Amino acid sequence: MSRSRFAPDAAFVVVEGIEGSGKSTLLAALAGRLRSEGQDPFVTREPGGTPVGDAVRALFLDRSVAIAPLTEALLVNAARAQHVSDAIRPALEAGRTVLCDRFVDSTLAYQGYGRRMDLPFLRELCEAATGGLTPGFTLLVDVPIDVSRARTQSRARDADRLESEDDAFHERVRRGYLELAKLPGHCVIDGTLPADRVLERALQLLRTERVT
Repeated sequence: MSRSRFAPDAAFVVVEGIEGSGKSTLLAALAGRLRSEGQDPFVTREPGGTPVGDAVRALFLDRSVAIAPLTEALLVNAARAQHVSDAIRPALEAGRTVLCDRFVDSTLAYQGYGRRMDLPFLRELCEAATGGLTPGFTLLVDVPIDVSRARTQSRARDADRLESEDDAFHERVRRGYLELAKLPGHCVIDGTLPADRVLERALQLLRTERVT
């Protein structure tokens, strides 16, 4: 299977963003575009991607449960360790492009910047969970908090535990994401653009040799 439409190191692509950013919409569109080109991408998400991850996800987002910041970080990284071992690495080893909705940056943004946990500690925890696996590219779909709120409130379901956090928390998370996006292998996409333009911008970035 050829990956010639993407840069050589883009076999593992992560899409990040705050709630309502449009990251899941972009991920689905990227997968659809790859399939239309004859590829077979592995599409997954965090927390999730395995039975263990799905069970953690249900608990993690349950707004009726109070979860301490450290517990959050441990839960999501336990799920991540299983995810990497049972799903992501096997897909990469089989030569498939992996498209993942959230990865390590989510822990750093939400538990680090949002919950104000120690970033070096979180990086070590994530390193242990991933075994050093890092994405080829991380695409951050960025929107202002008011756009995020408007989109999440329009959904036909109750807000989950993280969506229910106040604006100050989500602003810290957004600022954290933007800080992380300064690192190599990251790029920011304006999530207020129409979905088709977000997709085309992402494809343009993924087809280059490097992200600046």
